[in-house]
Amino acid sequence: MKILYATSEAHPLIKTGGLADVSGSLPNALKALKNHVRLVLPAYYDVLQKLPKKSFRKVADLRVGGCSQFYDVRILQLSAGAFNGLDVPVWLVDIPALFGRSGNPYLAADGTDWWDNGERFGVFSKVVTELAMDRVGLKWQPDVVHLNDWQTGLVSALLSLEAPRPKTVFTIHNMAYPGNFPQSLFHGLGLPPYLWSMHGVEFWGHFSLLKAGVAFADWVTTVSPTYAAQICHYEFAYGFEGLLQQRAAQGRLVGILNGIDDQVWNPQTDALIPYNYSADKGRVAAKRKNKVALLKAFCRMHSEKTLPNEDCFEQWIEKPLIGFVGRLVPQKGIDLVMQVLPDILQNSDANIAVVGSGDKQIEAAICQLAKRFPQRVWCHIGYSEELAHLVEAGSDMFLMPSRFEPCGLNQMYSLAYGTPPIVHNTGGLADTVVDASEENLQAGTATGFVFDEMSPAALSATIMHALALFGKKRQWQKMQKTGMLQAFDWKKSAQAYQALYLTK
Repeated sequence: MKILYATSEAHPLIKTGGLADVSGSLPNALKALKNHVRLVLPAYYDVLQKLPKKSFRKVADLRVGGCSQFYDVRILQLSAGAFNGLDVPVWLVDIPALFGRSGNPYLAADGTDWWDNGERFGVFSKVVTELAMDRVGLKWQPDVVHLNDWQTGLVSALLSLEAPRPKTVFTIHNMAYPGNFPQSLFHGLGLPPYLWSMHGVEFWGHFSLLKAGVAFADWVTTVSPTYAAQICHYEFAYGFEGLLQQRAAQGRLVGILNGIDDQVWNPQTDALIPYNYSADKGRVAAKRKNKVALLKAFCRMHSEKTLPNEDCFEQWIEKPLIGFVGRLVPQKGIDLVMQVLPDILQNSDANIAVVGSGDKQIEAAICQLAKRFPQRVWCHIGYSEELAHLVEAGSDMFLMPSRFEPCGLNQMYSLAYGTPPIVHNTGGLADTVVDASEENLQAGTATGFVFDEMSPAALSATIMHALALFGKKRQWQKMQKTGMLQAFDWKKSAQAYQALYLTK
């Protein structure tokens, strides 16, 4: 099949979260199944800056209407393999007035949304529609257009007006981001009045790009089976439960678990960690060495003096190290973590390493805790791909107590790296982690720690359970190995998407 995969970010070109990891991996996996795949995303300033000039070329020009003006658009093609990690051709939609800005794809320097995000991704969606209908002279029309999150949702609505047209699949990565804009944007983009109704793109008087994707796509998918069921209920649907229940009743809402890129996230070959290992070879010794490397990295970043002497590291290496990598926002449960951490530190010998950014108050609270416990709490505010890998390889356990988690990738990275995750029983976390109950430990199926109630008491009890089991080395190492032997690559998920593409 010919598949056009539209997204707002893709690793390694540009990344703000898990969507980029998925968009950088799934197209490769679909290509491995003998499909002809094109990846399309905006030509952000930062993307063009990192690409060698000879790695892309202009393949088409077009003009597309925005709000009260037309934009001249260039389609730039990045050849397959021209950028490490992407095995499919990439089309970059170059509109300097909309995407020629340095920094975050969605946020200005002050952390607020770009004021024209609605127009930016509305116009991008119009361009994707023209590509999908082969109206730009590239002589390539897809059988399926796979869309991702609100930034591409409008494509589903626009293609619904075309005949004949490609099939559309719209993947929801997170219902918390609905892409709601004023009705004036709908009119400014010159969209057909037919689309504005309670059965179309209108949502409580607003123009919802997420709703456009959900309402008009041939198939709607989420990134885990449990999340597909959860978003049909009020607590997870953000007001869209009626529409989602309707799509589910039509048999058009499906949950397909994300995979992980096992070429990037593989402790046996990972170039970003100093000591490689596998489930069968060197796991115990290499993780201890990676723990020392991780703590030394933190010490170098935050100490103006020389590194602590080796005796400090010898002490630290015997103590359990809890890792956390993620956005520092309430969705990720970091507020609960901050509530229980002082007691955990007081009542155990555990240490914690945190990498992430987000809520400024939470950032400040973590930094304050690191000052209060300078030998036990390490933090890096911001994102570092190198540190993220090293936390997975060097930590003993990984903390991921999300309030909701459409899929989650870090818990799968943790399993692959022999770092049992501590997770809340929700979304993709529930689909991937087997709790270390007595029964599961005896059966040899346990891979991590799962708690049901989103409360400080439940989180604290689960962390203490993990710390207690960490002291039982034989059981702990067996659980590590069980987790590492799980298969979370993209092959199975890509086959599920391919089967969906072929379904009428």
